[in-house]
Amino acid sequence: MEKVSQPRYIGDSEQLEEVMSIPTPEVVEAMGEMEGDLLILGVGGKMGPTLAKLAKRAIDESGSSKRVSSVSRFSSPGLQTDLNRAGIETIPCDLLDETELQGLPDAPNVVFMAGRKFGATGNEALTWAMNTYMPGRVAEKYRNSRIVVFSTGNVYPLTPVSHGGATETHPVEPIGEYAQSCLGRERVFEHASNQFGTRLAILRLNYAIDLRYGILLDIAEKVYYEKPVDVTMGAANVIWQGDANAVVLRAFMHCQSPPMLLNLTGPEIVSIRWLATRFGEIFGKAPAFEGVEAETALLSNAAHCHQLFGYPRISLEQMVQWVAHWVEIRGMTLGKPTKFEVRDGKF
Repeated sequence: MEKVSQPRYIGDSEQLEEVMSIPTPEVVEAMGEMEGDLLILGVGGKMGPTLAKLAKRAIDESGSSKRVSSVSRFSSPGLQTDLNRAGIETIPCDLLDETELQGLPDAPNVVFMAGRKFGATGNEALTWAMNTYMPGRVAEKYRNSRIVVFSTGNVYPLTPVSHGGATETHPVEPIGEYAQSCLGRERVFEHASNQFGTRLAILRLNYAIDLRYGILLDIAEKVYYEKPVDVTMGAANVIWQGDANAVVLRAFMHCQSPPMLLNLTGPEIVSIRWLATRFGEIFGKAPAFEGVEAETALLSNAAHCHQLFGYPRISLEQMVQWVAHWVEIRGMTLGKPTKFEVRDGKF
């Protein structure tokens, strides 16, 4: 990816969304070459709004007149107005409602990012409905579209840290019902591809980073507020949300049947202890730790992704510095811990 000038620090959510939605030349080219309009299902999550804005800006810069439409229940105040202001059509819809789903417009290009993770334990039936049943209905409705499907690295088992993370050919072995239901999502889309020839790219993401949520924020806040950092899950992968979204949009050119599987994350296996220590250096605080690093962790190897799309633009150190400054200025957060420490799959 071509280098884009980045600010030293980010001061508020408006600037953050601006930075994350700046399209690279590669994204502009991909959106310009994409045939037909774009529909984003499940835009109301953490990544959806900036994905929609990135797509819209890239399309505009390409000189194309393609439309970007987005679907959500729009339960978050102000989101619909914000997207409309950016030139993105918004369509309120409960994707679990069959009548509402069938009433959605056809689209040649679809991003599927609807799903449920937190709160899965204790309400497993809704989790399976959201993560497996509903995707099957979507797959049938949009059988003639190209679909980029959000999945998760949680479909892999914990692997030895020394082995470099699971590649796309590693056997799946999801731990817990959330991860199992996500593998179910992959399988029903795969079935649609086999049955109808639907062209798909399935992206196994972990973990996207924004200044308002993410592993780095979780650790930085614990160090800053002098709370112990659990290092039992001793390592993780991270990628800047803007870089992840750029891959999502460029993945349309790789949709195929049978589906393309792609791990989507950063290149490093990042030590949780190192991260806490680095934040401690910035804050001038000595981090406290609890637990002992296990030999295994939830890790993905994204070498194939980097071969196709290049390395992420935003480095790990840049993310660390941005997050540290955000914590120091008491920047707005979503209050949604990643729960990356969980090893039994119960979210």
